[in-house]
Amino acid sequence: MRRADRLFQLVQLVRGRRLSTAEWLAGRLEVSLRTVYRDVADLQHQGVPIEGEAGVGYRMRAGFDLPPLMFTTGEAKALVACVRLAQPRLDTALARDADDALAKILGVLPAAARAAAEGLAVYAIDLGSLDIATRERLKVLREAFEARRVLQIDYDSLDSVRSERRVRPLGVFFWDAVWTLAAWCELRNDFRNFRVDRIVDVQVLDERFRDEAGKTLADLFRRVRDS
Repeated sequence: MRRADRLFQLVQLVRGRRLSTAEWLAGRLEVSLRTVYRDVADLQHQGVPIEGEAGVGYRMRAGFDLPPLMFTTGEAKALVACVRLAQPRLDTALARDADDALAKILGVLPAAARAAAEGLAVYAIDLGSLDIATRERLKVLREAFEARRVLQIDYDSLDSVRSERRVRPLGVFFWDAVWTLAAWCELRNDFRNFRVDRIVDVQVLDERFRDEAGKTLADLFRRVRDS
C-alpha cells in the first residue's frame, strides 16, 4: 500500500470510531506500532485534527470532514453482497431502505465498477422463512428500541406456555434461521431472549426507559462473554 493511501485509510479509521488505539490501527493497516505513531504525528503536523496520544488512543475532533469518497470495486461488491444477504431477513421497511441506499451508491460508481458489483454471483434465496407477521413485528421491535419505549408482549414459549411480559427491548438478533428479541424482562428481573415468531402480540407503551447499570445491552454482552 502506498503511504498516501495508508494515511488516507488511517484518517477514515480514526474518524469512524470514538476511540482507536494504536494497536488496533496497526492491526488494521498491517503495519508496526512505530509506523502508526509516525503517521499520526505527520497527519497532526499537516493540520488533521487527530486528538489523543500513544498508549491511550486517538479520535477525530468534532466537525472534521473530508470530500465525498468513492468506493473501490471490491467495496462495492461487498455492499451488494451484504444487501442481498440481508434483505430476505429484514423487516420490509429496512429492506426497502437498504435497496434504496444501494441504488444510490451504485448510481455514482464508474461504469466498470458498477457492472462488476451488479454482476456479483452472490445471492440469498428467500424461502419464505419469515412470514409477513414476523417481518412487521421486527419493525415494531426495532422502532421501539430506537424510541426507548417499554413493550408489553404476549409470548408463547416452545413448550406452549403463554405469558405476558413487560420488557425493555435491547436489540434483535438473527440466528441463521430465526430472529430473537433480547430484552430486560421486568417480570423475571433479568435478561431474556424471545423468539420473534413466537410473540403472539406486542404493544408499544407510552412509557420510556433509560439505560440503568446492569440492564443494558452492553451488560448482556459482558454476561455472555464471561459465562
